[in-house]
Amino acid sequence: MSRHRATNYILHSFIGRVFKCPCEAGRGYTSFTYLYSQSSVSKSRHGLKHFSHNFSTMSGTILAQARDTGKLHEELETAINEHRLNDAWDLHERHMLVEGFARKSIVNKLIAGLTESSELQWLEKAYGLVAKALEEHKQTLLDKETLMYLSLGLAKSGLPIPSSTLLRKLIEMEHFPPVTVWSAIIAYMSDNASGAYLGVELVLEIGYLFQDGRVDPRKKCNEPLIAMKPNATAFNIALAGCLLFGITRKAEQLLEMMPRLNMKTDATLLIIMAHIYERNGRRDELKKLRRHIEEVHNVSDIQLRQFYNCLLSCHLKFGDLDSASHMVLEMLCKAKKAQNSLGMANLVFETDKRGATSPNQDVSVKNLYVKSDGPNNPALLQKHVLLLPYEDFCRDRNCLRLEAEAKQLLDGLIVKLQRQVELITTERGILKPTERTFVKLVKAFLEAGKTKDLAEFLIKAEKEDSPVSADNSVLVYVINSCISLGWLDQAHDLLDEMRIAGIRTSSTVYNSLLKAYHKENRMGEVTSLIRDARKAGIQLDAISYEALIESRVLEKDTEMALNLFKEMKEAKIPKGGHQEFDKLVKSSAEGNEAGLMSKLLKEIKEGQTVDCGVHDWNNVIHFFCKKRLMQDAEKALKKMRSLGHSPNAQTFHSMVTGYAAIGGKYIEVTELWGEMKSFAFATGMKFDVELLDSVLYTFVRGGFFARANEVVEMMEKGDMFIDKYKYRTLFMKYHKTLYKGKAPKFQTESQLKKREAALAFKKWVGRFAGRLITDSTSNVAAQIVWPITSYKKVMPSKSTCVVTSATEIGGPSIIWLTFSWVCGDELILHSVVVT
Repeated sequence: MSRHRATNYILHSFIGRVFKCPCEAGRGYTSFTYLYSQSSVSKSRHGLKHFSHNFSTMSGTILAQARDTGKLHEELETAINEHRLNDAWDLHERHMLVEGFARKSIVNKLIAGLTESSELQWLEKAYGLVAKALEEHKQTLLDKETLMYLSLGLAKSGLPIPSSTLLRKLIEMEHFPPVTVWSAIIAYMSDNASGAYLGVELVLEIGYLFQDGRVDPRKKCNEPLIAMKPNATAFNIALAGCLLFGITRKAEQLLEMMPRLNMKTDATLLIIMAHIYERNGRRDELKKLRRHIEEVHNVSDIQLRQFYNCLLSCHLKFGDLDSASHMVLEMLCKAKKAQNSLGMANLVFETDKRGATSPNQDVSVKNLYVKSDGPNNPALLQKHVLLLPYEDFCRDRNCLRLEAEAKQLLDGLIVKLQRQVELITTERGILKPTERTFVKLVKAFLEAGKTKDLAEFLIKAEKEDSPVSADNSVLVYVINSCISLGWLDQAHDLLDEMRIAGIRTSSTVYNSLLKAYHKENRMGEVTSLIRDARKAGIQLDAISYEALIESRVLEKDTEMALNLFKEMKEAKIPKGGHQEFDKLVKSSAEGNEAGLMSKLLKEIKEGQTVDCGVHDWNNVIHFFCKKRLMQDAEKALKKMRSLGHSPNAQTFHSMVTGYAAIGGKYIEVTELWGEMKSFAFATGMKFDVELLDSVLYTFVRGGFFARANEVVEMMEKGDMFIDKYKYRTLFMKYHKTLYKGKAPKFQTESQLKKREAALAFKKWVGRFAGRLITDSTSNVAAQIVWPITSYKKVMPSKSTCVVTSATEIGGPSIIWLTFSWVCGDELILHSVVVT
């Protein structure tokens, strides 16, 4: 850089020079606030005098550095090669001060070196350097491999937002990253909820480029773009991340894109689809998927277990107890046949001989106390491997290392999904229901009032499995649970069904029910139950006799009371009776026994009652919205509410996406938004991030910024993730020229409010804000805002100035500040050296 250029730089910096009084000579931003808060001319003159004292020294330093930029280049490159990052960054800042960006090779080396350290402070500096180059439209300085490497490093360090931003910038610059690279990046991003959300957004954005054969693979010029096309691994990673963090409707949107990309499914993708359909209540889709699962030859036992778990869970969601009970009985029947076969016996012999044990435990009907755990392989869950050196990253042209990492991370996500399977387990390849299955089925039968069907199901389940004792029967545990919950009529009905089926029951059940009837003073039921016990040949305990004697005394039937007393004496029944039930209830309440009864009690007391009709109506509304029959969807919503079914977030999400698909239905979405708010206030319905994101997207697309600000406020209050990059892009696409320039002199109140709302959203989305780059070495706050009251020739009045960086150069007494202000709709950057 010439002397003339350096002098011009200093004079230009003088316009925005920060004046300091002697009393405010300390380093920091206090001097900024002090200067611009004063309007006294004498103080400004004093500041000018103080500045002129240091001006010649500062100019000489800069000009001395400008004469030998070659040496500065050499020192910077040496520091990078020797991994002296502090020295390299200081030299880079000096170079930026006197000449701007260094050569392309040095800039990329610096970014790669900072990224390779994997330290948060250096990753932030590397990202800030890239951001500054992009802001100054010097993207030609940045190599594609450098940006991909930085994005990977940010993702591995738990910074999904800047990592996704770099991927989007690469696509904007038409430096298309290969699918093996960006799939590994979103795999690391999926470690948290915001990263998983950004991951599925990236797959949707990239997949949109290839929909319906938009890219011709036969053209050689399209080869880099074709290399970016999503594959099954990328889909699996994005979908698995969505499932782990409950982003299921976004995941279903991704599934709808697959046919338009001619995506071929594998076994893993089919199982993930089953999980998504189960979460969203798409039972018909699950039934269709069953045929595909059975036709795939390489489906493992663990994958089959996950699929049938999803199908059984969906049956229970819809209240289809016949299908659910039939499915359980079918599994028990097949398990019994397999266990009795000779081949199974040989397999058991070979397994026992090798001393191998199954990772899954038997939780059949006769052994309902064993807790089933999913497979746990710590090797698959090891995510935070070391970042590949930059040279090795560039040398791996086919990205084989990253492809292996992506598949390993996908395996870890799948293992986490397997841990959520709780209704079905496997033992040596045989599917069996867990105790959780029986708990949910019993609760559903009892809530539906189908005690007879429940008894028939449990009796059949007992016959399919090995015979058990009467005291250890599942049906006995269910009866005892009903007694402890106070559901005495249901317990009596189940007892009658057992007696009619010829199943002998122990005296404990009768005695427990008699005690409960006596406690509630239901003497008629006491007499009836004793009569049934005598017919079944059940010997009652002393407490039951005492209850019966007391009932006769109350009815003034003293003769019958004396006969009962004599009968008890002749039978030599000890006082105190049986205490088994009291002990069982006490242990269940204290949680000392993880048996079926304790889990059933917990499920009934703490579990929420599910309105099965909501899922049916949600499917109906979803069908109409997919077909863009919004009038029919509106009628279905009204009918749903008239029948007493409360819509949920999934219901309104289908409506909003349906209106958005048609286009131009922004008034209808606004009315629906008002209905949603009033309904949520009345019923306590909770908004989730997917619903609010779809509403916000529709409002921004239609230019309803007052409503958009409401949604933003609600999402920020609920600490929900918002993809600002997406909305900034959407705003620039459809509203770039909105409210540019000065406001008109005459406008109505409505026009004024619309303008203010649009400008507020524009400010929130970052259209006005300069990029914030923090510098940890300066230990100074990175954003200071104050009103400008002077220098009207340079800055307009009532402007807002923002400090975007503060960096020490040449010691702690010299700081290079970069700040910006808004002039109209333009963002003006300015730099100054503060001594």
